[in-house]
Amino acid sequence: MPAFLSLLLLDSRLRPARIRLALLLYAGVLVAGSIPGARAEVGEFAPGVVLHGLTYAFLTLLWFLGSAGSGPVRGAKAVLAIALMGAGDELLQSFLPYRTGDIADWTIDVTAALLTSTTLALIVPPAEAARRH
Repeated sequence: MPAFLSLLLLDSRLRPARIRLALLLYAGVLVAGSIPGARAEVGEFAPGVVLHGLTYAFLTLLWFLGSAGSGPVRGAKAVLAIALMGAGDELLQSFLPYRTGDIADWTIDVTAALLTSTTLALIVPPAEAARRH
């Protein structure tokens, strides 16, 4: 793996930055999803299952790489975080008159987190093995 990519993805010094980035992007999802008509416009390019799947898979990647511990521990942390984020997203939508909270969307979020975390737990070296650069 190229040194720069290894630094971005595996360096333990950047773990907190990855978690902060995930939270910042999640806030962006909440804001963008709260804009009247925005979801309908984006829906012209990709269906909800694709949007939810890719968005929450990427958030899972960031959370996994921002966590410490073994692969299964990091995966569990990421899945729990994404389950809470997805639930928060759907809860917020349930309060908006032009949106609805949907358990199916939350299920897609959690499924994306499970698939992403499982894959990462199998291919990413343990956090303790990632050397500082």
